[in-house]
Amino acid sequence: MKKKQIYLLLFFGIFFLTHPVWAQEGEEPMDDLGNVSDAFQENFFEALKQKGIENYELALEALGRAERAADKNLENEAVVYFEMGKNLTQLKRYDEAESNFKKVIASQGNRIDVLEALYDLYYVEHDYESAIPLVQTLIEYDPDYKEDLANLYSRTKQYDKALAVLDELDELWGESDYRDALRSQIYRKTGNTEGAIENLQDKIDLNPKNEKDQLKLIFLYSEQGDQERAFTAAKELLKNQPTSTLVHLALYKFYLEDGNTDEALKSMKIVFSSSAVEEENKYKVLADFIQFVNANPTYESELEGVVASFSEKRGGKVYEQLGTYYLQKGDKGNALSFFEQGVAKDLDNFNLLKSTLLLQIEAGKFMEAAKLSESGLEIFPAQALLYLINGVANVNLKNTDTAIESLESGVDYLLDDPKMEKDFYEQLSIAYTMKGDSKKADAFAKRASDIKLTN
Repeated sequence: MKKKQIYLLLFFGIFFLTHPVWAQEGEEPMDDLGNVSDAFQENFFEALKQKGIENYELALEALGRAERAADKNLENEAVVYFEMGKNLTQLKRYDEAESNFKKVIASQGNRIDVLEALYDLYYVEHDYESAIPLVQTLIEYDPDYKEDLANLYSRTKQYDKALAVLDELDELWGESDYRDALRSQIYRKTGNTEGAIENLQDKIDLNPKNEKDQLKLIFLYSEQGDQERAFTAAKELLKNQPTSTLVHLALYKFYLEDGNTDEALKSMKIVFSSSAVEEENKYKVLADFIQFVNANPTYESELEGVVASFSEKRGGKVYEQLGTYYLQKGDKGNALSFFEQGVAKDLDNFNLLKSTLLLQIEAGKFMEAAKLSESGLEIFPAQALLYLINGVANVNLKNTDTAIESLESGVDYLLDDPKMEKDFYEQLSIAYTMKGDSKKADAFAKRASDIKLTN
C-alpha cells in the first residue's frame, strides 16, 4: 500500500496539489494524500484514460466510483472534484462544473490551477462579472493577469477602471501592442476621441521620436474628420523624421485632396518602393490612385508609370487592378492589354486568367485564347470554363477535332451550371456541323434546346 501511495503522490502532484507557490501564506504544501485504496486508484486512472480519448461521460462515471472509494478523505475527494469539473466543462455542463471547482476551493483553498480552470469556464460562458474577482485573486500569484483584468473591465463596460489598469501596466512594463489596441478599442466604444488624442499627445511629448504614436495620431485625426490637424501632424512627423516612409501612407491622400498631385505622386512612389510598408497597404494606395485617375483622366499616363515601377518585383495583381479599372470605364482594349501583362506574370491567378480569356474571345483573339486556355488547363485541369473557352477558340480557328476533344472533356467537369452546359452543347453542335457529322450535330443541338434557363 505504501508504494501505491507514493506513486499517486507523484502523479497527483503533476496535476495540482504539491507546488508550494500555490499554498496560501502560512500553509504547508499538500504532500500526503493519506491511504489510497485499490478501488480509488483504479477508478481514478480509468477516468483519466476515458478523458484522454474524450469519453467524458464514462470519465464522470469512473470519477463517481472514485469519489465513493475516497471514503470521505477530503484531499482525495478534491482531486476527484477537480477532474469532474474539467470533464463537465468539456460537456458544456457549466453549472455543474462550476460547483465542482468551488468544492475544491472550499476544501483546499485557492489553488492556482483550479482558479484558472474556473476562470476559463467563466470566460467561455461570457460571465465576465464573476470572472473579475477570480482574476483579482489570480493576480496575487501571477501579475500577468492584470492584462486580463483590464480586458474584463472593458467587457463589463467599466471603462475608467480598464484605462486605469492599462496606465498602471504601461508604467510598470512599458507599452505593448495588445494594451494599445485595447485602449484604442475603449476610446472607440466610448466615443472619447479627445481622450485618445490626449493620450497619444502625452506619449509623443515624452518621446517625439516614436513614429508609431505619431502615425496613430494622424489617423485618429483623419477618423475624426479633422483633416487639417491630421495633415499638420503628418508634415510635422516628416519634418522631425525626414527618412520616414510610413508617413507617406497618410501624406499621399492629403496631397491628393489638396490638389498637389506632384507631391502625391512622390509620396506614392515612396510607399511603393518602401520595404517598411506592407504589401496590402501598397495595393490600397494603388486602388486610391486608380480612383483619383478615374476622376482625373489626364493622369492616366502617370498611373501607368506608377504601375510599371510598382509591378517590377510583383505578380499580376497590379495589372489586374489596372485592367479592372479600364474595364469599368468600358475601355476593353486597355483592360485586355493590362490583363494580358498580368497573366503573363501570374498564370495561377484564376480570376485574372478568366478575365483575360473572356476578353480575348470577345476581341476575336482566338489564337491567343487557345494557347492561354491550354496553359491554364495545366494548372486548373478541373475548371470547366477553361475547356469551354478552349473549345470556342478552336472552333473559331476551325480546329474542329481539338475543339471537340476539349468540349467533350470539359462537360465531365460541369457542376450544376445549366447555362454553361447549354453553351457546351451548342459549341459541340457547331463543331460537329463543321466536321460534317450532322447526326451528332443535331443530337447536341437538341440537348442544348432541352435545357430551359430560368431568369
